[in-house]
Amino acid sequence: MKTEDYVRSFGMSGMILTDDLRTIEHQYNIELGHVPPAIKQSALEYYPQFEKEVRQQASAMAQYYELFYCLEQSARKLITETMEEAEGADWWEQKVPQAIRDYVKKLIQDETDMGMTQRSERAIDYTTFGQLFDIIGANWAHFELIFTSRPAVQRIVKNLNMLRGPIAHCCPMSEDEIDRLVLTVKDWFRLIG
Repeated sequence: MKTEDYVRSFGMSGMILTDDLRTIEHQYNIELGHVPPAIKQSALEYYPQFEKEVRQQASAMAQYYELFYCLEQSARKLITETMEEAEGADWWEQKVPQAIRDYVKKLIQDETDMGMTQRSERAIDYTTFGQLFDIIGANWAHFELIFTSRPAVQRIVKNLNMLRGPIAHCCPMSEDEIDRLVLTVKDWFRLIG
């Protein structure tokens, strides 16, 4: 076999391996990092009218939105898994306060009437951050083994709800409030026994 054949064989093996890795990534919805991710165009690039300072603030605040997004999604998952295990598949209808169920039903209808794409098939995905903890409070017997202290949960949730305001309403946060957010999220995870 000639050197050129070895090089060609090596190159083909690499291409086959890369294709196999892409197949695995697609099949398991993971990123293995064998090729650099595609560069995505920022939505802001479509709107050059926005001021540079506002773009910089948005970029700085994005990480706190991401933190809150993850926190809220993990709370939804914790509630869903805990309630399904304790009360079964019909927990939403049986154990969620009526006012929250009415709110969710109305919101789903409002979004449908506006012609919006359904955001989720799960009702809990239509609740507000505060309502998630109303669900926990209404079902504390199922959560007291998870959280170390009910008053601590209430205090942390109240702090998080206040800290959520600037993030949800597109305002920059002061350094003190950023520190407070980071510490409060740490407190949240410390509470989970």
